Amino acid sequence: MTHNDTIVAAATPPGRGGIGIVRLSGPKVPEFAAILLGELPPARHAAFTRFLGADGEALDAGIALFFPAPHSYTGEHMLELQGHGGPWVLEVLIERALALGARRALPGEFTQRAYLNDKLDLAQAEAVADLIDAGSREAARAAMRSMQGEFSAMVRGLTEAVIELRTYVEAAIDFPEEEIDFLADAELAERFQRVREHFSGVTDSARQGQLLREGMTLVIAGRPNAGKSSLMNRLAGYEAAIVTALPGTTRDVVRERIHIDGMPLHVLDTAGLREGGDAIEEEGIRRAQAEMQRADRVLFVIDAAQDPAAQAYREERARLPPQVPVTLVFNKADLASGLPVADTLSGPPRLVLSALTGEGLEGLRRHLKQVMGYENAGAGTVSARARHLQALARARAHTEAAFGLLTERRAGELVAEELRGAQQALGGITGDFTTEDLLGRIFGGFCIGK
Repeated sequence: MTHNDTIVAAATPPGRGGIGIVRLSGPKVPEFAAILLGELPPARHAAFTRFLGADGEALDAGIALFFPAPHSYTGEHMLELQGHGGPWVLEVLIERALALGARRALPGEFTQRAYLNDKLDLAQAEAVADLIDAGSREAARAAMRSMQGEFSAMVRGLTEAVIELRTYVEAAIDFPEEEIDFLADAELAERFQRVREHFSGVTDSARQGQLLREGMTLVIAGRPNAGKSSLMNRLAGYEAAIVTALPGTTRDVVRERIHIDGMPLHVLDTAGLREGGDAIEEEGIRRAQAEMQRADRVLFVIDAAQDPAAQAYREERARLPPQVPVTLVFNKADLASGLPVADTLSGPPRLVLSALTGEGLEGLRRHLKQVMGYENAGAGTVSARARHLQALARARAHTEAAFGLLTERRAGELVAEELRGAQQALGGITGDFTTEDLLGRIFGGFCIGK
């Protein structure tokens, strides 16, 4: 796909730095380059040159890189001007390009053009943003694998399996006069089973990728002075929250982002749950309850020395959101004379630890990975998003519906239609089937110069 306009944007973050990059893409790049630089530089060679204003005076001097179409990031003619990283210098260069006829790029428009010009698929384009946003080494490596096409290859392999299944079914429909009932053939049932297993493998990989990218939101709740802020500080590795012996010290929500073997963890320390506090404390409790509604899991902290029977949890259970899973954390194990016994509790899993000494903390980390289904990021981990898992779920639902129609009714046309729906859902991951609205949401989340 070709665009008639040429776009320009800074490709480096706002602010001052040693180097600043201005990027142009579009059909008029060679014309603009000849004017800005005095001549068109050699293709794909770094050329040190002056960047010229309308009066012929130098606006800056630096490296110019020209990438002729289609051998560029966007698939169009591209020019990169690498000059000094002052905001005034970059803006002057952009204004010069605008005066020549370029327009300012929209967020993510360079990568969107790369997608529209078949330089990468939609999952790879999303991985570009994931690589930029990566908060850990593991997340960056996973995003790089997806950007290089590993996740797309998984999805396309699954799509091919669905297409083969659909082809087999449609062939049986097209030749009804054959003596053999292909829809009743055991081979078809075996093919369905192989596709089901294929779905499981790809979905598991995508789920790990989503956890690595998005992680989990964990709210620490409980009564005042149970050690919630101490646990927060122990998880964060430094004193993120104020800790005192006074009940009600934490009034507002304290947020920290940490990592467990590469998985991001959004930890929120909240005000202690109790009745009879002042107006500020009551507002803190209201905010705590609102955060629990949005959490993936609640760690309900109990003072094991004062409340080994978890009476605080029993009294507060009605105020906890029923849809959010809870883990009971018996803190202050270093002060407890005896640990709670199993028959005093039912329901939520329980852990015993000491936020003061760190005893039991590794068990908490293992527990959080287990309940989220996260495994350590390995060589095959790829980056994935919630929409990818949703598309896989829709495709799998179509496939299961197709199998049900096959076994119960031998309805070949309906089976083929369900498999077509599965194929379309999978195509939405890589961009084979997309809508303008979806593209707008995806690329609108990019930075301007990407």
